[in-house]
Amino acid sequence: MNKPVSPENFDARGAAATFERYRRADSPKPAIWNDTLDLILAHRSHRNYLDQPLPPGALETIVAAAQSASTSSNLQVWSVVAVEDEARKTRLADLAGGQKHIRDCKLLLIWLCDLARLDALAKDKGRDAAALPYLEIFMTGVVDAALAAQNAVVALEALGLGCCYIGAMRNKPEDVAKELNLPPNVFAVFGMTVGVPDPAANAGVKPRLGQAAVLHREQYQWGDAQREAVETLDHVFKDFQKEQGLPEQGWIRQVLSRVRGPDAMSGRDRIREALKALGFELR
Repeated sequence: MNKPVSPENFDARGAAATFERYRRADSPKPAIWNDTLDLILAHRSHRNYLDQPLPPGALETIVAAAQSASTSSNLQVWSVVAVEDEARKTRLADLAGGQKHIRDCKLLLIWLCDLARLDALAKDKGRDAAALPYLEIFMTGVVDAALAAQNAVVALEALGLGCCYIGAMRNKPEDVAKELNLPPNVFAVFGMTVGVPDPAANAGVKPRLGQAAVLHREQYQWGDAQREAVETLDHVFKDFQKEQGLPEQGWIRQVLSRVRGPDAMSGRDRIREALKALGFELR
């Protein structure tokens, strides 16, 4: 068991890790720390991979970790498709806007909201499954998939691997479903590239909003402390973008550009329509 380091043995790793994540002078300075927290706070997206296979049994270990995540009412309404075929990865990359790391990764995982399994089980057993068309169950599948995937991330990073989430799997949901032979009532929530990270690539820890922006005590509030956290991130994010060789546009401009309107959603503005085409009749 990975036990916390006691305050008497504190070695400043926690303070260093939280500072790297927030880049703020007032970043938390945890009194206890351990290797698991080091791993979690050091998370970053990897888009450059070495031409090396994954360790034997890595996929099965990753899935076991994913299945160890919490699942609402033990419904387990998620699945994952592991894609290693080069031609299929290329086609999926094209559907996701031509992202090169989808082609280059050794393993592409597609995480699914899967209501088809319970529907099939109910039919096999002659039972009703009249709750499946309700929005709540679809949301449960999406949440379950996200929880499972994040457990998988921790596991694969513990194995020395790297990954990158691919939200663009929702750009063309019907085409993705056809490529993966998904039955009705199954939806690709997101993808995830997995591989051995290229140490020569400049993949840094991306700074996040200061905790004042996301941590509300007792009741939600929006005020000076939250605005300061946003403005500070905007400043440090420009430094991060410069370090990564990216355009220095800051965080505010970047995120507001992403939510300016349907034209910025890369086809994801029609997800409701796509869900209907994929057999979901949400109520």
